[in-house]
Amino acid sequence: MISPELLEILVCPVCKGDLQHVREPERLVCAACRLAYPVKDDIPIMLPEEAERLEGEPTGS
Repeated sequence: MISPELLEILVCPVCKGDLQHVREPERLVCAACRLAYPVKDDIPIMLPEEAERLEGEPTGS
């Protein structure tokens, strides 16, 4: 599990927006960019090329 302290300082590397921690499957989601960053072995992979594009349009940024 990602530490609460780390979750407080992480932002989307694309838009610098807030991230939502989703537990199943574990990932960090940027609602503005509609990107989901995977978490592997409790380490967030914050590379845009590793992110999964979510369905739907961006909510703006």
